[in-house]
Amino acid sequence: MIVKRITPIDSSRHPSQKLLLFFAGWGMDENPFAEYCNTDCDFMITYDYDSLSFDDTFLKSYNEIKIVAWSMGVWAASQLLQDKDFPVVESTAINGTIFPIDDKKGIPDKIFDATLNNLNENTLYKFQRRMCGSSDALKRFLDKPPTRGIDSLRKELTSIGKSALSPNASNFNWSKVYISNRDKIFPPENQLRAWEGANYTVIDEEHYPEKLFKELFDRKIQYL
Repeated sequence: MIVKRITPIDSSRHPSQKLLLFFAGWGMDENPFAEYCNTDCDFMITYDYDSLSFDDTFLKSYNEIKIVAWSMGVWAASQLLQDKDFPVVESTAINGTIFPIDDKKGIPDKIFDATLNNLNENTLYKFQRRMCGSSDALKRFLDKPPTRGIDSLRKELTSIGKSALSPNASNFNWSKVYISNRDKIFPPENQLRAWEGANYTVIDEEHYPEKLFKELFDRKIQYL
């Protein structure tokens, strides 16, 4: 797994004691999200779940941490942050569950297998089109696309598939959950089953909720 600091180094201010830690989805890197950089706090992004190895010692230097996770990042964050004593003041899950591959609570087995077995440049484009939901949204996404190659994406997806064979329930607490009613990647009905009893909100969005990302990462948003 890769963790990257997005916040520009600014020698005019003291090191921030607040962190926004974003767990992106499969196939991502920092490029689609760098423009959301919140200069009022540190902003870090994690991606590439080929491995869930995570040196979390840097988190101990913060007084307040806000977690936002999207898609496969919800599962990754749930695994990595459970049983940890970090000062998390808010945790938001978006269009993902703690069950990455599951016919009733995640991505159905057949869809996951088809994505992995047929992965190439053309099928990746089709996946991104379904993820964004419209030609205009896809164009905006591809204006700043991830720059990872097909081999890297296939390796990551293979590792996720192997990890899902031995599901590990997580006790990490999500304070807020968003479910898009037009999600074509994680079926909304599966998300509703997975988050039964949780504090969830159904939104009129696609799997890649561009508007919600902008709201959550807005520079004006302050911590608790």
